[in-house]
Amino acid sequence: MPLLEIDNLTVSLFQDGTETPLVRDVSYSIEPGETLALVGESGSGKSVSSLAVMGLLSKALRVTSGTIKFDGRDLLSLSAEEMRKLRGRDISMVFQEPMTSLNPVRSIGAQIMESIEENLGLTRAQARARAIDLLKEVGVADAEQRIKQYPHHFSGGMRQRVMIAIALAADPKLIIADEPTTALDVTIQAQILDLMARICRDHGTALILITHNLGIVARYAQRVNVMYGGRIVESGAARAIYNAPRHPYTEGLLRSVPRLDQDRSIPLKPIQGSPADPFASISGCRFHPRCPYAAQVCRTEVPLFKDGLACHFPLSANTREAV
Repeated sequence: MPLLEIDNLTVSLFQDGTETPLVRDVSYSIEPGETLALVGESGSGKSVSSLAVMGLLSKALRVTSGTIKFDGRDLLSLSAEEMRKLRGRDISMVFQEPMTSLNPVRSIGAQIMESIEENLGLTRAQARARAIDLLKEVGVADAEQRIKQYPHHFSGGMRQRVMIAIALAADPKLIIADEPTTALDVTIQAQILDLMARICRDHGTALILITHNLGIVARYAQRVNVMYGGRIVESGAARAIYNAPRHPYTEGLLRSVPRLDQDRSIPLKPIQGSPADPFASISGCRFHPRCPYAAQVCRTEVPLFKDGLACHFPLSANTREAV
């Protein structure tokens, strides 16, 4: 049985008397211990769908249809108190920017210990010992002293390690990492991603990795969902999609990032235009204004999601550009 199963999830923004879907009919699942990537540009619906799983949507956002099941339980039917108990203990989230997620006036130790005491019921001394062990596990040197320090004493990469330690505090079954390497240099990015991969492997924890960079997916994820305009447009094994994308949007994402397996003289080719405006009325495929392969049917008919793809004209070896 899947650990997490999302079926036809739609999340809408209610503002000024109007309803605007931000996530549209999203369906996917993740198995225990698996790493799944959600990939797409800003505004594609990755974070909103994950916040729906966590029960952390703002008051203006609402799940209007679909189901979210975790370990066989319907999360949308749980009370606020039941969801609060589930968060941190069974499902944890590593947010995008640790400096805004960590409390600047509380020590690192106090913030890690709070999650341990709340979810595991340990004494303060036991919680402190576990917090020190967690800091050591995520690669924070001199953990006995650094546990007393505050977020501003840590670099960006070290703050993200602290966020991972907090996420691991209750040994959850699932971690959702929302752009965990944003604003970090490439060397630190690799260290953080390697750390998360190792920890999830050692603990048997499932991981949903949210990112806009399809280039990192083949190394860290088993499967990938590519999102655009609030929908999943391509889904499948990470390496298969990386080597042979079938959706023009996926192809565009790959062409816009450097790759070590291609000639460095080949210029990067960004996707033309801007991401789909959720407030704009776009008929047919929401990617068609930016798609180099679009035909008339793309402008009038929404492509059905079938066999891991939502496209009227799937790319093949003959039509695919070099990526």
